[in-house]
Amino acid sequence: MAIDLPGGLGFVDALSRIWDAGDAALPLDRRAPAAARARLLHELRPSAVVDADGAHALDDGLETEAGDALVMSTSGSTGRPKGVVLTHDAVGASALATTARLGLGPGDTWLACLPLSHVGGLGVVTRAMVTGTGLIVHDGFDAAAAEVAARSGATAVSLVATALARIDADLFGVIVLGGSRPPSDRPPNTVTTYGLTETGSGVVYDGRPLDGVEVRLAGDGQIQLRCPMSMRCYRGRSALHHPIDADGWLATGDVGEWREDGRLHVAGRRGDLIVTGGENVWPEQVEAALRLDPAIGEVVVAGVDDPEWGQRVVAWVVPSGPAEPTLDGLRARVREVLPAFMAPKELRLIGEIPRTALGKPERHRLVAGGPPT
Repeated sequence: MAIDLPGGLGFVDALSRIWDAGDAALPLDRRAPAAARARLLHELRPSAVVDADGAHALDDGLETEAGDALVMSTSGSTGRPKGVVLTHDAVGASALATTARLGLGPGDTWLACLPLSHVGGLGVVTRAMVTGTGLIVHDGFDAAAAEVAARSGATAVSLVATALARIDADLFGVIVLGGSRPPSDRPPNTVTTYGLTETGSGVVYDGRPLDGVEVRLAGDGQIQLRCPMSMRCYRGRSALHHPIDADGWLATGDVGEWREDGRLHVAGRRGDLIVTGGENVWPEQVEAALRLDPAIGEVVVAGVDDPEWGQRVVAWVVPSGPAEPTLDGLRARVREVLPAFMAPKELRLIGEIPRTALGKPERHRLVAGGPPT
């Protein structure tokens, strides 16, 4: 059953009632345009929608299996939604392993303020429901409201980097950071996470797998995961494959490496890798170098097809002030810390970076045309 309710106690109550009835829940993104919501319902085929007026049956609903708890929408880079089916066992395993790693107990209270249509937001709610931890649910992030919640007893919160920058981090005991890459100067009470919708939220915390999570690297460096938090299957009209092999390994599509301290470092999405003149360029490395430039407010790097180089490195930049950065300046900044072939060959100034609800840059939209400048 789809849930079309704002974040709050009403949402939590609806989720509880759906679970008590033996059904699975599909949280809808209430910010999405009507056409996108209709497309999602068509693709994932829930049997009903629960909104402020009650439950409304839908035609062509698809049954779930016993034990299914959630269907989380994900589209990857294709733009066509498919549903990740997570069982109660998977949701419970995620909640228990996360709570144990963070050292939280009955006296703690979670603040849920990320979109509940994404696993990073809903995971806070389900974690509290499974473990009996206190829970405060907001309908989206508001810096002032988050700080009021902290002063009222919230001790743990899940945020993205942009939200972290807007609050007094010292008000919380622990802050879980997901979504886009965290700032280099993050506060000591923050914990970075790596995971996917397919793993029911983060399964690697500060580079170290949670208890019960196995990580290995394929020959091409692709990260593979095997854990009790993993999805059961995909659901929907576009769900044509299963990403978990016969031995239980999930191919993530991300590339990483083990550091000398035993921590996993995620280089980026395999599809984001830029191959220019035969050299490999990871966008996030270039972005990190460019963020050192005070003239740059935000930056995203991606590869664009080029007849001479195969791909050329392009930087989309939101200036931080009236002084516009220059391509020569960007190239010099990158060459200070990275090989010259990683320096951008083109600069495009824009007004904003398109991002997902959890703050991840949508490189494919920029390459395809992006937002207006």
